[in-house]
Amino acid sequence: MDEFDLIRRYFSRDAEAGAAIVGVGDDGAVLRPTPGTHQVQVTDTLVEAVHFPANVAARDIGYRSVAVNLSDIAAMGGRPRWMTLALTLWDKDEEWVEAFAAGLYEAAAEHGVALVGGDTTQGDSVVVTVHVSGEVDEGAAILRSGAKPGDTVFVTGTIGDAAAGLELFREGIVDDDLVRRFLRPVARIATGLQLVKKANAAIDVSDGLVADLSKLLGASGVGAMIDIEKVPLSTALLARFDIDSARRFALTGGDDYELCFTAPAAAVAGVEGITAIGTVTENRGLVCRDAGEIVEVDDRGYRHFT
Repeated sequence: MDEFDLIRRYFSRDAEAGAAIVGVGDDGAVLRPTPGTHQVQVTDTLVEAVHFPANVAARDIGYRSVAVNLSDIAAMGGRPRWMTLALTLWDKDEEWVEAFAAGLYEAAAEHGVALVGGDTTQGDSVVVTVHVSGEVDEGAAILRSGAKPGDTVFVTGTIGDAAAGLELFREGIVDDDLVRRFLRPVARIATGLQLVKKANAAIDVSDGLVADLSKLLGASGVGAMIDIEKVPLSTALLARFDIDSARRFALTGGDDYELCFTAPAAAVAGVEGITAIGTVTENRGLVCRDAGEIVEVDDRGYRHFT
């Protein structure tokens, strides 16, 4: 099966659902943006043995490669519409490609995203790059740079599950809720849309809560104080790990793809599934407290090229 057979067989589904004028099969996609909106463009690359273990199931790789991009759209309050795929393969048969494509389309279908183009090539490992285009109403995008002193710091869902799940997966544990949180992250699109014109700043938690919140604070030129005992931990995490390990996963682990955002508390009173963990301050930098005592927390998170 050559490149063109692979594209035709597994990645050439009808893109009309995404309102594409021209989709897969030409030199480029022709798209029809919604009048009165701005475009949001996000890209993430997942590399075998760097972003996921080599023995992760193909369907989960496909699903995850879309979900992590949808999370960026969610953090900006956007509506996802189209995606492109650049796929590098080695030593993979048609059964693997079919399963990968099934996971890819599964994640895309959850939010009405159409695959409208891309590229395939052969290499030394599996490399998946997905680019997602979304839309926000003009001037409504939620940025990292809008946090204001006095805002409350919130997170969605529970934090630390995915990092713990990855550790369990590496130990050979596959059938576990924490492992599924790593393999199948939930993109908080609906919550992101609810936060438009309510949240002042937002970021998705991909590299670790402390690291990503620090990025948001740096972009906004402010600081924050958070209480680590308020960071929401799942019952699944606490059932597997002691409290110190659970907090380590939550504060410095990555891959949760939950949202961390700042907003006046009253503005988001009706938004479900969020937890207040701290307050934005005028002084730059992030301060972490445990039962009122200031504690040191490693804020480096996950970083490439280190």
